[in-house]
Amino acid sequence: MRVPAHSVCTAIRDDIVSGVFERGSRLTEEVLARRYGVSRVPVREALRTLESEGFVVTRRHAGACVAEPSEQEAADLLEVRMLLEPLSAARAAQRRTEAHLKVLRGLVRLGQERARRGEGEDLRSLAGWFHETLAQASGSPGLIALLTQLRHKIAWMYAVDQPARPAEAWADHGALVDAVARRDAERARALAAQLAERHGATHRLRRAARPAGVPRAGRVRASQPAVHTASGRN
Repeated sequence: MRVPAHSVCTAIRDDIVSGVFERGSRLTEEVLARRYGVSRVPVREALRTLESEGFVVTRRHAGACVAEPSEQEAADLLEVRMLLEPLSAARAAQRRTEAHLKVLRGLVRLGQERARRGEGEDLRSLAGWFHETLAQASGSPGLIALLTQLRHKIAWMYAVDQPARPAEAWADHGALVDAVARRDAERARALAAQLAERHGATHRLRRAARPAGVPRAGRVRASQPAVHTASGRN
């Protein structure tokens, strides 16, 4: 059974974002196919997709390599997200469903509870789920795709510190959900802009482990289970 290229694409992207493949390292089709337990055909297609997304570059005499974004490119991503998240929140206020509100309110309750307990790792995950759900509530496939790609690339380029006052941060998330529930698009836009600005201040650029432009042979830190699914999501 042929494994879809988007399943392989997701697996490679996840390994790039998590640092399994270092920036600048080579991505050979043969090694990747063996790592994920697939043929070279879906690997080749996945690498083309990842190149279009900016995670992979093709270098003369080296082939496909993990990209090495500049500090300016990384800064631009945060700026773009600060523009798109308020738009997403405004559209969510206009298009959300009761199901979206139920999930958003549940995440806020969990976030407030974890903030009181000081469970920082859980808070990072909850914040990610919150913003993914808010984007889904916008009802705009193009916007959802852009924000999803931005989140992947920002997670790859930045480490995120815990907010100085996590309880206040989750109170702000709750206020945003209230605005979305009231279908107050302008209030939701303003609150989302404030959240995006504050959240951006917690990001620290990840430094490359070696000088840019010096390719390293394709090497990974851990083995990867074979990708044996016909319905993986990108």
